[in-house]
Amino acid sequence: MRIVYLTHSLRSCWNHGNAHFLRGVLRELIARGHDVQALEPQENWSLSNLLADAGDDGLTPFRTLYPDLSPVTYAPDTPVDELVDGADLVIVHEWNEPALVAEVGRLRARGARFRLLFHDTHHRAVSAPEEMQAFDLSRYDGVLAFGETLAEVYRGWGWRDRVWVWHEAADTRLFHPPEVEGERDGLVWIGNWGDGERTAELERFLFAPAAAVGLPLDIYGVRYPDEALAMLERHGARYHGWAPNASAPGIFARHLATVHVPRRYYATILPGIPTIRVFEALACGIPLVSAPWDDAEHLFRPGQDYLTAADGDAITAHLTALRGDAELRASLVRSGLETIRARHTCAHRADELLTVVAAFDRKEAA
Repeated sequence: MRIVYLTHSLRSCWNHGNAHFLRGVLRELIARGHDVQALEPQENWSLSNLLADAGDDGLTPFRTLYPDLSPVTYAPDTPVDELVDGADLVIVHEWNEPALVAEVGRLRARGARFRLLFHDTHHRAVSAPEEMQAFDLSRYDGVLAFGETLAEVYRGWGWRDRVWVWHEAADTRLFHPPEVEGERDGLVWIGNWGDGERTAELERFLFAPAAAVGLPLDIYGVRYPDEALAMLERHGARYHGWAPNASAPGIFARHLATVHVPRRYYATILPGIPTIRVFEALACGIPLVSAPWDDAEHLFRPGQDYLTAADGDAITAHLTALRGDAELRASLVRSGLETIRARHTCAHRADELLTVVAAFDRKEAA
């Protein structure tokens, strides 16, 4: 099957958390013999920021670790029918321009025979619904939503049985425990500051507990304004700036534990949608402590795959226990890896996508 995926960027992971999953699932499909082509705009926000931050060397991890992925860039005036020529399945990510999203749909109206899916991996359906409803999806076959609560929003918009839950997952070809276990020390958090969606939560559930326990805290990510950097300094955290997503396994391997601090929308009105960091951490074999988050879809085993905490004091207690209890750390690692390998790899998600496509084929043949 020829699959075309229209993404904001596959090469850049700068403030682009979906890059991990997209890279992983596309190369899983390639490994199964599908003809897969990723397309990204010649000039895109994530890539421009990566190059400004790290220069061309910032692309070296992608080029080195994903030799099977060769995304094609296109100019703004490229005819859309050329982009999707010969495709059996076209998937359009929500981080594309509305005009492009609509034009791909219009090709269907003019007789194009590919299956067409919209892939939503963000909270804008609830945080900025007017932005999402500006997309013309009228000619799309369906929506891939990265959580049940998001899928329910689309059902309320009339999609009913044409929306499928397609969670993110770990690319276990790259994200796995170190082959040789080395020295581990301190706490690490990989994440972007963003737009103030979890400022208070980060201080309460990460910075303050780490300082209280006396665990060195390393922070990686982008878009940290001066006030954020000042907060890190007050708590004694070490800020390292941007790190390639592909470097995360090595970063995790140097640390004792990490913390999941979900953005406010995923802790409140879109429960059940974990960030990619949960999949990454468990796949890499690092103990995880989670700030309040409702695993509404029972993706994991709270208390067994990771530790849960209702408040900052509970986080502090967990970090204290993890620092001194090697067996507790080992137990969490074993359990988390078991769950990832059983249910949440990019291979599982490739299976799910192919099941969706097969259902279309069966319906058409009936």
